[in-house]
Amino acid sequence: MSSDEKKKIDAVFILEIIGRPAEYIVETLNKIIQTMKEEKGVEILNTKVNEPIELKEQKGFYSTFAEVEVGVDELVYLAILLFKYMPAHIEIISPQNLSLTNYKWNDVLNEITRRLHGYEELARIMQTEKAILENKLRAALGNQENNGERKEVKEDKKQKNKKDKKKNE
Repeated sequence: MSSDEKKKIDAVFILEIIGRPAEYIVETLNKIIQTMKEEKGVEILNTKVNEPIELKEQKGFYSTFAEVEVGVDELVYLAILLFKYMPAHIEIISPQNLSLTNYKWNDVLNEITRRLHGYEELARIMQTEKAILENKLRAALGNQENNGERKEVKEDKKQKNKKDKKKNE
């Protein structure tokens, strides 16, 4: 390897998935691996998708995992893969020592920060939407309870009026 040629970073990802039916989760893992192949700066070196196993605790649900060996041009691409595909486990195979300039560390850390801010924004949006839905649900249940109470009051008045009519007769 010439000094100008970059050495790839090789790593193994363990991607886990739970779902049903069994065929669907295998198909989904294969689609994820195919999508990973199309990522910038990423080369898929080897893959192994394991057969699904039915969960003991939840009948009808299956679990499987894939071992995906990747080669990336730069550490920042590894960080992107981590956040995008959320593997259950990752192991860097080579090189044994990673040396990065502060410029490259800036790239990696800024990518991590950018992704974390995106997740935080999604979490805040979901919290706000949850609060709105809870308020609407409370209002709807409150109206339903009020309507039910009004209906009971009207029926009680009708029965009282019938009793009063009988007394007056």
